[in-house]
Amino acid sequence: MSTITYSAARPSRLRAFLGRAFRKPAFVTGFAILVLSLALAIFPHVLAPYDPLAFDLNAIQQGPSLAHPFGTDNFGRDMLSRVIWAYSVDMQMAFFATVFALIIGVTVGALVGYYGGIADMIFGRCVDAIITFPFLVLVIAIVAVLGPGLVNMYVAITAVNWVYYARLTRAEIMAQKANDYAAAGRVLGYSDRRIIFRHLLPNAISPVIVYWMTDMALAILLGSSLGYLGLGAQPPAAEWGVLIAEGRNFLMTAWWMSLMPGIAIVLTGLGFSLVGDALADLLRPRGR
Repeated sequence: MSTITYSAARPSRLRAFLGRAFRKPAFVTGFAILVLSLALAIFPHVLAPYDPLAFDLNAIQQGPSLAHPFGTDNFGRDMLSRVIWAYSVDMQMAFFATVFALIIGVTVGALVGYYGGIADMIFGRCVDAIITFPFLVLVIAIVAVLGPGLVNMYVAITAVNWVYYARLTRAEIMAQKANDYAAAGRVLGYSDRRIIFRHLLPNAISPVIVYWMTDMALAILLGSSLGYLGLGAQPPAAEWGVLIAEGRNFLMTAWWMSLMPGIAIVLTGLGFSLVGDALADLLRPRGR
């Protein structure tokens, strides 16, 4: 009977959490933006009206119209189609540029926060060495050594960004380790792995998830910046930073070439930020 009660309580808590979430306008707005962004990223071939790589020399740099709502570029390519296809690349960047840093950082932070001692001292020196340099400068330097491209960009961002997840996780694990349930687990003879990953980490992960949502918005900005500099996605691929770079020489005559992908960056980043802020409020312990 106790097992049935426990298993039924979990979906009940989930429903209660979702009910509170969808009563928040910020969460609803951000969630709607992200759902639309995911739909555009998964089904660009269905939603894009034209081939994003098809030249049309009879429609070069045409302004927004019914035929081309976002106008066309200097090769007559439909900007709406190119912006839509760019969702696939940029949403991919938001995930892969952060998920490996999340996994590595959470694992290292949990272990360091639990064991402390020499591991904590070595971790502190690694953190000092990495955060001494500005984040963007260090990422650009690594990409410049490895070469341009999305995979090398993910490697560079992960090599720097894991530290921030590890610092946050370490602090949360150290706070949770001081609670009575952690001491009870040790008294009962639980292994360190069980205490860390089944008891401490689930109670420490909420701030990390909130940070991850915000970090995905920053990853889109960073990936677009590297694409603009020629270090991320490479032409003729449709990516927002690449599209802005292609339109920078035509700002006076074809402003839509840079404006439309810029709006897409802002809206998608806003979606992640709104969901992250709402989750921060929802996951905040009561009484604080």
